[in-house]
Amino acid sequence: QVQLVESGGGLVQPGGSLRLSCAASGRIFSINAMGWYRQAPGKQRELVAAITSGNNANFADSVKGRFTISRDNAKNTVSLQMNSLEPEDTAVYYCYAELRTDWSSVPKAYWGQGTQVTVSS
Repeated sequence: QVQLVESGGGLVQPGGSLRLSCAASGRIFSINAMGWYRQAPGKQRELVAAITSGNNANFADSVKGRFTISRDNAKNTVSLQMNSLEPEDTAVYYCYAELRTDWSSVPKAYWGQGTQVTVSS
């Protein structure tokens, strides 16, 4: 059994900052990529940022220069620092981890429950 537990999120004014964190626990052999997706009302879920075990990161064009992602491989955690937030960033943010539960398993994506981020004055 694998769990991803998110923390952070909430309501912030435009131009403000928030930090999301996610911890993976349970039967984990290794984790490839970790990251964050988001889904706004009426829109498809989209990738926000992802980071590999080697700390190679990629970002959606809409958040480049404003968001940073970091990871602690020893603790199986990933964090998303969101600065200069805009109303368009309002969405439910989902943590994910692509991981293996044992040496012979195929990597599979696991998801957190989602956390709401609202950017509004």
